[in-house]
Amino acid sequence: MGMNLPENPVVGVVGATGAVGRVMLDILLQRGFPASEVVAIASARSAGKQMRFGDQSLTVKALEAGAFDGIDLVLLDTPDEVAAEWAPHAVQAGAIVVDNSAAWRTDPEVPLVVPEANPEAVDAHKGIIASPNCATIGVVVPVAALHKTYQLQRLIVSTYQATSGAGRGGVEELEEQTQKLVGEMPALASGEIQGRAPKPEMFDDSIAFNILPAIGSVKQDGSTSEELKMLNESRKIMDLDSLEVITTCVRVPSVVGHGASVHATFADTVDLAEAQGVLKHAPGVKLVDLPTAHMSAGSDPCYVGRVRKDPFDEHALCFFTVSDNLRKGAALNAVQIAEILLPGW
Repeated sequence: MGMNLPENPVVGVVGATGAVGRVMLDILLQRGFPASEVVAIASARSAGKQMRFGDQSLTVKALEAGAFDGIDLVLLDTPDEVAAEWAPHAVQAGAIVVDNSAAWRTDPEVPLVVPEANPEAVDAHKGIIASPNCATIGVVVPVAALHKTYQLQRLIVSTYQATSGAGRGGVEELEEQTQKLVGEMPALASGEIQGRAPKPEMFDDSIAFNILPAIGSVKQDGSTSEELKMLNESRKIMDLDSLEVITTCVRVPSVVGHGASVHATFADTVDLAEAQGVLKHAPGVKLVDLPTAHMSAGSDPCYVGRVRKDPFDEHALCFFTVSDNLRKGAALNAVQIAEILLPGW
């Protein structure tokens, strides 16, 4: 069994100046996390910057040797290669690490945790606990609740992922391109915009007024890395090694809120009223008529709606879910994992 945190841990937020890191600091405050001290850590170029944390001002420290001295909990939101390098250093310094990157998610020695679905997995940690991909979390929270009642066998998912999933640069690119193209509606409608749209930097094509049906690198079988995350992470979180998962990940021109159209097939026959009741009472889920990205922005729940039976299969259920990818998809899930490690959870 992995060690737990002290009652009032010293918390280090690595990647504190990034989009998710800033939200992480907000959530620590909002949820009253009992930290005795919070340390903001980022790359050397951000060292010395001041960050607001409630009525305090945090001076950003550089991610370097000795950065984790005296820290009990490290919340890590960095590129994969940075997490792979520095998480072991934090553990060696005596900290427990909750990592938001993909660096440790498939490691069999590292628990992959969504607190609403598999909080008990935390017990097996050896110093590092991984938080899943933002799109995976938004799907697993409602699906795991249904799985406990009906026994999940197959998932077909199409995602609609916001530009903030690519960081602040993704949102800035959407804003810049939108401003440039807002007067080009006739050209957009006729196809004449091809070759005239602003040159993309963050994405494979212009994102303003567009949809891009690929996120991440394309693999030999035609799947993308983002789609494979949904497959591998869903299986690991729900402990379903043979779960069938087919995903198409799509980038859409929204700012915050990853949506997903879900078609779930179960071993047992699904009763619609009962399934709606399961979702209504599921932790982390809010059942609504029309879940939207705007509704999810700045909010904690996974909003679920458009719940309906598959008219051709009594074992299948369809629904749409959307959640704030910076909160539940990243920062909130990490803080919830840390809460499990507190005494008396």
